[in-house]
Amino acid sequence: MTAQPSTLYGHLTSWVDSDPQRLALIDPVPAAAQTDDLDHGHIRVSVTDLLTRTNQFAALLAEHEVGEGDCVAVWLPSWADTYAWQFAASARGAHVIGVNTRYNVAEVSHVFTKARPTLLVMAHGFRGIDFLTTATKAVAESQEDAPADSPQPFHAPTVAVWAVPGASDEPVAADYDLGSGAVVIPPVGAATSASGASAARTSAVEPSADQLSVAFTTSGSTGMPKLAAHKEAAVVSHSQHVASRAGFAPGDVLVEPLPYSGVFGFSAGMGALFGGAAVLLHPVFDERVLVSAWDHFNGSHFVGADDMLSRVRRVCEETGTTISSWKWAGVADFQGMSADIAKWAAEDFGTQTVGVYGSSEVFALTSFWPVDTAEELRYSGGGRLIDPAYEYRIVDPLSNLDVPEGSEGEVQLRGANIVDKYLGDKGEGAKNFTTGGWFCTGDLGRAQGRDSFEYVCRMGDVIRLRGFLVDPAEIELHLITHSEVEIVKVVGRNNEAGAPEVVAFVQPVPGTNPDPAEIKAYCKERLASFKVPTEVRLVEAMPVTAGTNGSKIKAAVLREWAAKPLETQK
Repeated sequence: MTAQPSTLYGHLTSWVDSDPQRLALIDPVPAAAQTDDLDHGHIRVSVTDLLTRTNQFAALLAEHEVGEGDCVAVWLPSWADTYAWQFAASARGAHVIGVNTRYNVAEVSHVFTKARPTLLVMAHGFRGIDFLTTATKAVAESQEDAPADSPQPFHAPTVAVWAVPGASDEPVAADYDLGSGAVVIPPVGAATSASGASAARTSAVEPSADQLSVAFTTSGSTGMPKLAAHKEAAVVSHSQHVASRAGFAPGDVLVEPLPYSGVFGFSAGMGALFGGAAVLLHPVFDERVLVSAWDHFNGSHFVGADDMLSRVRRVCEETGTTISSWKWAGVADFQGMSADIAKWAAEDFGTQTVGVYGSSEVFALTSFWPVDTAEELRYSGGGRLIDPAYEYRIVDPLSNLDVPEGSEGEVQLRGANIVDKYLGDKGEGAKNFTTGGWFCTGDLGRAQGRDSFEYVCRMGDVIRLRGFLVDPAEIELHLITHSEVEIVKVVGRNNEAGAPEVVAFVQPVPGTNPDPAEIKAYCKERLASFKVPTEVRLVEAMPVTAGTNGSKIKAAVLREWAAKPLETQK
């Protein structure tokens, strides 16, 4: 019996050997670059095509001496090349940190400082975003913040710049040199000395049991995100279990509007590939374009948020589109609409919908509910662990002891799905684990049997913004650097449409009178747009309560104020 491959690259080559023309990805082409020979504005990417591109990138990594243990930062929209870079890193024994295209200077600098990427893959010409200016500022900030006596001084990464399809101009390598050189990535199909012959195998390194594969940014529960890295063997095993439990099979198509740089987009996409399915990519969410492509390519599976599906529903109802191919949906219930959407999808298309669970540190889709689960649980977060080797328990967060059956407590997890390393960790990662090796999720949950649990809510004050969990402290740490801000506290509220947004309460430095609009602009310069406060309110003094550990700001009072018009704030 032939041994199973142990790496992502090994599996890709085995897929090509088994079925060279198997469909892997369905890649969208922007309107500016579309031609008559496209299939509904998309390119079908076979596993052979994917391997050819992967080998081209692996050769480029080898040319720049990127190998075992090195980090590759991939700052691209979710096109086929993002997958190719992941498999290429696998071939070289390197690991990938995905960088969200919405990140600004503060987030990119943080990634540079923690991950120390040897190579940065950067987009050129995507939606008018000036990635180069952001990267230049981030490198300067990382160099400035690096300790003078650090045993590993910060070095700017080599840049590999890629012109997105339809870009108005071609990038110039010299312009993208951040200090360690730059190279322009050739477009798909271009013949280069590095690409080799067709789908010829690259010289893959011998796999190591400790080889890291991918890292994801967390919600920032310590002020700025941690970079949670997982080993190659864990990614392979988890992807296989996702494929089995979600029922992916040859001929299926996963509709994937989530960014591949995030853990949900990554886990769902890899699960589809390991199940023999294809992935319909959608780098910029547009519900009308998505529904049209979904219908044309017979999308069978969906993983994403309920607010996305509410927009899909509206388009289907307005246009009369019937997605009869849609079989299964794994939905994160961010807006409380999952049950209603599930009923609509079941009645109109026969779709089976379940709630899902996961995070950057425990893998997305670590658990989700079987389709025959009772309705009162089926659409909630949590579910049945997908791998029998994964373990969970519900404990009292103060005593760390198991709570009685039916009681609520913190969800703790243990198994190969748990984060293997925090990039750039200086010991803070150990705080997330108990002495028995259990990972503390910070989530409130209830046991639902030996291998299933129900997610109730986050135990802290994390705010979910546009599908991302953002800790208020991350925004506060930036606001406090403003020269006229003495104390700041950030809270969440829901707007009129029910979507979460941020309100920042600012106690000014004595003798100053800051302009709230200017403070918002200050945030916009450095933070991703979805983290910028919707409103900045000035207060003479924060509401506080005295305790044994000093005075604490009453966040609950601020939430009440945020929910009311400014003139009624008291």
